[in-house]
Amino acid sequence: MSASLDDGGSRPPQTTAPVPTPASRRRTRERLAELRGPAVPPRPLDARALAALAANPGCRRRALLDGAGVDKGALATALGSPAPFGQSQFAIVRGNSFEARVKADGGRELLRLFGVEDPGTVSVPDLSASGPEGRTARTALALREATAAGGWTLLDHPLLTLEVAGSPVHLEPDAVVVDPAGRWTVVEIKSFPMVDGAADAAKVGAAARQAAVYVLALERVAALTEGAEVVHTVLLVCPKDFSNLPTGSVVDVRKQRAVTRRQLERLTRIEEIAEALPEGLSFDVQGCSTEELAAAVEAVPHAYAPECLAACEMGFHCRSRARAADAVQTLGRSVRGELGGLTTVGAVLAAARGEAGDPEDPAVVALRRARALRQEALDEAEAAACR
Repeated sequence: MSASLDDGGSRPPQTTAPVPTPASRRRTRERLAELRGPAVPPRPLDARALAALAANPGCRRRALLDGAGVDKGALATALGSPAPFGQSQFAIVRGNSFEARVKADGGRELLRLFGVEDPGTVSVPDLSASGPEGRTARTALALREATAAGGWTLLDHPLLTLEVAGSPVHLEPDAVVVDPAGRWTVVEIKSFPMVDGAADAAKVGAAARQAAVYVLALERVAALTEGAEVVHTVLLVCPKDFSNLPTGSVVDVRKQRAVTRRQLERLTRIEEIAEALPEGLSFDVQGCSTEELAAAVEAVPHAYAPECLAACEMGFHCRSRARAADAVQTLGRSVRGELGGLTTVGAVLAAARGEAGDPEDPAVVALRRARALRQEALDEAEAAACR
């Protein structure tokens, strides 16, 4: 039942970056507002967006656009490369229906996965409040009270915050469960099936990255709560096999948490990316021409990988630019890593043919060996066909 993805632990990374001052934060917000467009409200980030950002931490383009609150979908459409993905209404309805099933009857099915048979013994505090700031404060209070009480508590859709590029980002996990020992566990409810105790690895990985964002946000509250401990394994709840019966899997998110934390720390230095850009550059879809937007986007380096197509609205635009540049990134991160200093497909082919490249370079040696084996196989096939 428990298909744990134990990726190993990771110590919180140490950083030597200077702590931003209120004045520097204000300048950063103003600069990001200029890039977004003074009259354009920032597009809020959520856990899904932060998780996708952490999955490609080397992409300065996405870091800047997300930090500035730019609507990447609108920008990609204006550039002629709209992202043809998104969650269907059917999937949303199915997900909401399954979550309601999991939380019905005081959360009986959910609490059963924690070993609690009687939901009547579990506190379910009211987290309603005025505005996101009020809900965040009410959640923090409920977590402190639950920890002090020493019993079971179920928080349904609590609201948490993380600071990203100097601005608070509001995050809403499906649930958080506090046990009698003061341990806080994130619950992630997904509608994809878990067949024979295992689910689609890619979907589980995406859920783990998203849950890791919630873990980081919870840790901010736990640091101010005596006796609290945030558990680094989350409970993933999915339909069992092809039924609508909830089943749970414990997923270790320590690795995902460490990666996300490192990327968020890099985002605190997003002003360095912004300040390096020319004055007057803007991503304002309404106020700029297509040519101006294209120039603005090209001014920020990207780190395209095929996975971006399923996680970033700018993925198709970045792919077209990478293909136009003959970049090997279009072949995938693993291939790019193996090729070392060979950064274009043309350079790779030239190295394989012996027309270029350092003969001592292991990548060049492997390419030439592969080409020789391929030619040998073709010659043998041709000879066999002639017999």
